[in-house]
Amino acid sequence: MGDMEARKNIVPTGQLMLTAAAFVIVVAGMREAQSMLVPFLLSGFIAIIAAPSMLFLKNHGIHTGIAIVLVIIALVGTGSLLGILIGTSVDDFSAQLPTYQAKLREQTALLLQWLTSFGIPVSEEIFSKFFDPAKAMKLAAQGLSSFGNLLTNTFLILLTVIFILFEASSFPAKLRRILPDPDNDYAHFDSFVDNIKRYMAIKSATSLLTGVIIAVWLTLVGIDYPILWGVLAFFLNYVPNIGSIIAAIPAILLAIVQLGTGGALWTLAGFLVANNLVGNVIEPRFMGKGLGLSSLVVFLSLVFWGWVLGTVGMFLSVPLTMTIKIALDSREDTRWLAVLLGPEIDETETDRPTRQANMLKWFPKKSSDNTDSEQ
Repeated sequence: MGDMEARKNIVPTGQLMLTAAAFVIVVAGMREAQSMLVPFLLSGFIAIIAAPSMLFLKNHGIHTGIAIVLVIIALVGTGSLLGILIGTSVDDFSAQLPTYQAKLREQTALLLQWLTSFGIPVSEEIFSKFFDPAKAMKLAAQGLSSFGNLLTNTFLILLTVIFILFEASSFPAKLRRILPDPDNDYAHFDSFVDNIKRYMAIKSATSLLTGVIIAVWLTLVGIDYPILWGVLAFFLNYVPNIGSIIAAIPAILLAIVQLGTGGALWTLAGFLVANNLVGNVIEPRFMGKGLGLSSLVVFLSLVFWGWVLGTVGMFLSVPLTMTIKIALDSREDTRWLAVLLGPEIDETETDRPTRQANMLKWFPKKSSDNTDSEQ
């Protein structure tokens, strides 16, 4: 009896170790294949966002091929307009970067002199080593440039999106044929895909609203390149909490250079109002708690996917992690992992015993009854 109990405890531990080893191998492969993997991941997410429009046209009597062509024309038109606006702004911003950096260093020196006059001596060398606004602005320019370089893969991304959309209409029938229990298994898969579509649709709409509000506000304030900062806010809004802070930093630094402290405060106020309105009022109303992530998971996913996939990985960090969470939540035996990745929950939820039972499959308790019976 003792040997059998030991084997029962070893099996889940060995399964966990095997899963961890496989995870390390997969991550290493993704990091090595970064240049090829990033365009395909972007294609997948663009296709998920575009699929509802294609299905809407198809359900209203338009042929699949024509519906895809119309969706692709809309994507190409939007992407081309965005590329023209961003490309010009990024080039101009990069050209003016040395001037902005010099002005920021001058204002930093004035700030340190002001602190010294109040008896707070701060070494300029030490201050610039740990906190240099000019370097922060340079990092922002490098990030924008690296994201712009992704446009070189536009043709590959567009072609992949077209094939994914063509495949989307026939894939359910193929899946039903290969699944051992089509009715039950396909229901799980369909729920998983619907949740991803819903999340991406809501997140894209709220991100677009955030970007538009930021661009309009910065135009009224008088900051250079308002459309650029609006687009940056749009993309970084996919990263909750942290993304809005990162998006605000370069715009606020530029406001300090252009308009001084007053302009920077107005810029900060615009970002706070836009992100609180969209992130804390509008988005939760449509998203619900089931499609959220904890703040710690958001931060760790930003670091992890940024390390694996580079700058674009930071933009895709939360959608990728959210996809994993939805996949885990679609199965009873992994739902407890999805709960761990999610936001704070009410302890009185009715499915708590089910989650505890699923966790016991991975972390079984030692039975004192068996020990007593052996004695």
